[in-house]
Amino acid sequence: MATALTYLNRAIDGLRDLGLVPESTEEAPIVALLNRISDLDETKVVTIARTLNQASLFNEVVREQISGMSLAERYEDITKSFNSIRDDARAMVDQVEDGKIDTFERIANIWMKVTRGDIPSRFEKIKSTYLEVVGDSKDQIEREQTILNAYLDFRGALKEAEVLAFEVLERAEANWNAAREGLQEAMDAVQAHTDGPSDDLAARARLELTRDEKLRELQAHEDRYQIAKDLSDNLAVGYNTSEVVMARLLQTTNAKERVYKQSISFFGTNETVLTALSASFTGLFGLHESTQTLEAMKEGISKSLEDLADIGGKVQEAAVRVGYGPTIRADAVKKLVDSVVNFQSRSREIIQEMRVLSTHNAEEIRTAVEDGKQRVAKLIQQGDALPPPGV
Repeated sequence: MATALTYLNRAIDGLRDLGLVPESTEEAPIVALLNRISDLDETKVVTIARTLNQASLFNEVVREQISGMSLAERYEDITKSFNSIRDDARAMVDQVEDGKIDTFERIANIWMKVTRGDIPSRFEKIKSTYLEVVGDSKDQIEREQTILNAYLDFRGALKEAEVLAFEVLERAEANWNAAREGLQEAMDAVQAHTDGPSDDLAARARLELTRDEKLRELQAHEDRYQIAKDLSDNLAVGYNTSEVVMARLLQTTNAKERVYKQSISFFGTNETVLTALSASFTGLFGLHESTQTLEAMKEGISKSLEDLADIGGKVQEAAVRVGYGPTIRADAVKKLVDSVVNFQSRSREIIQEMRVLSTHNAEEIRTAVEDGKQRVAKLIQQGDALPPPGV
């Protein structure tokens, strides 16, 4: 019993060191059942009850800790990052095959840097994700090993509880057998009294009461025997089954530790490869940019020379023509001379015409005035004229 409690205390202390033991726990349902057989051997039954009462807590903690973290997702981030680097490198090659980068391709390159980042940042993300997974793996391995060690101690307590359960079962079986013998004796006494010559009804009833009490006692002992038997059987099954299951968990933890050690070794010896890949792909993209820049410079200068040859020749030819050609066009001067001559000729005609028109107009005015004077004179002569003003 001291050994069982020693194993149990060692297991709980291991969980307490991890901070996994809650301040208070509910009593396991099996404790109430064990109270029904505590009179068989109170010390042993209390030890079994304490062990099984901690089993639920311990098993819950083990399940939560082992299944609490998943490492099956972040490797996809590493795969996607490597794929994006290779895909962008292939896209770059496709862009330079036609010898030019159109607007859509330029936008695609900008979008690539905005959404996925440049090559060094993606390699750095791969490294940080890898180190994060490795760190979590180390933490999980350490916790699993601590839990496994604690579980081994708990299994020791479980095995001791199994031993105690078989001892309790032996006592329960002995009590059950004794109760069966007592019942048989009581039944035989009733039968003997019935078959005998005595007609003492009170004595027969007393014997029947004793028989019934022995029967009830037998049923109680049988019930406790069955509880003890179930307890010992299930402890044996649980111990042996957990032996196999925890052996599988131990194999998994050992394999995980081997992977962790290989990961550390791989990264420690191949980090330079990752750095070289980052530098190479970055250099490749830089080479692509330098190549396109040089190509743009060469094409720009060539087209500028062509334009200089074309436009410059025309400009220089025009300059020579202006520099060595006539200043004022002869046709313009001739047009001006013709205009002057025509004006002079036309002006003579107009002058002559206006002179005749002026003489004619003066004559008309003179005639009109003279005619008016004559009519006024006639009117005055006739006396019909108005008197002069002031008369």
